Amino acid sequence: MSFKTITLDVDAGVAMLTLNRPDKLNAFNREMMHELIAAFDEVDERDEIRAVIVTGAGRGFCAGADLSAGADTFDYKARGMAETGLGDAHRDGGGRVTLRMFDCLKPVIGAINGPAVGIGATMLLPMDIRLASDTARFGFVFTRRGIIMEACSSYFLPRIVGVSQALEWTMTGRVFSADEALRGGLVRSVHAGADLLPAARTLAREIADNTAPVAVALNRRLIWSMLGASHPMDAHNVDSRLIYQRGSSADTKEGVMSFLEKRPAQFPNKVSGDMPPVFPWEKKRQFE
Repeated sequence: MSFKTITLDVDAGVAMLTLNRPDKLNAFNREMMHELIAAFDEVDERDEIRAVIVTGAGRGFCAGADLSAGADTFDYKARGMAETGLGDAHRDGGGRVTLRMFDCLKPVIGAINGPAVGIGATMLLPMDIRLASDTARFGFVFTRRGIIMEACSSYFLPRIVGVSQALEWTMTGRVFSADEALRGGLVRSVHAGADLLPAARTLAREIADNTAPVAVALNRRLIWSMLGASHPMDAHNVDSRLIYQRGSSADTKEGVMSFLEKRPAQFPNKVSGDMPPVFPWEKKRQFE
């Protein structure tokens, strides 16, 4: 599929998804929203893709929402969008992207190469691992624009960095450095600009070359789902069902035998056809 606001390139099982409006510091607009959702649909459909790196073209990651509509940028009524909250047009576009990213079946690695503010910052939160350039800057700037945090960030951010840190960053709305993001737990590591993408690729390759894709997808979902569990027994129930189910899979047999035979594993199961038909601990969600 061809895109206008992003690019999607695949090399040896690793997809590079690049926000591609460099003249606008990759500002987020409705077209980018639709294209990001379509890109993650494509990522899930293509079994040869084992991991995704998300970065930005030029000197920025994403400068936030495109403010070309001026004072009416966030005024849905003035822009003729639905008022009820039930229609597709009224749904927060950033939230639609982060929900799709959350449901992705492949690991998502953020390589934040420059400023990431507003939706540029909240878009990072459902990513599994985030690496930053030493020139990156982050900002949950919503209070300074008179609006609230979006893109499901009230769910994600405190789970990643803790309640107090999430409150400080969102209440002040200030822009902060990559080093502060590292201290606060938002990013895993900080790199010189030239080293950022190689470090992200090394991490993606470690996953792509050594792991079973179905197991990766299930473990990814287990971690997020069990954050809301009321007791470890909830995790035990799910673990037991999935271990029983996957224990007879071709992947598990291959994983054991490749270890015993001291050779690289060749996992045959695919996320496109071998995932549980419904995750046994979840109900289907629908926006209503």
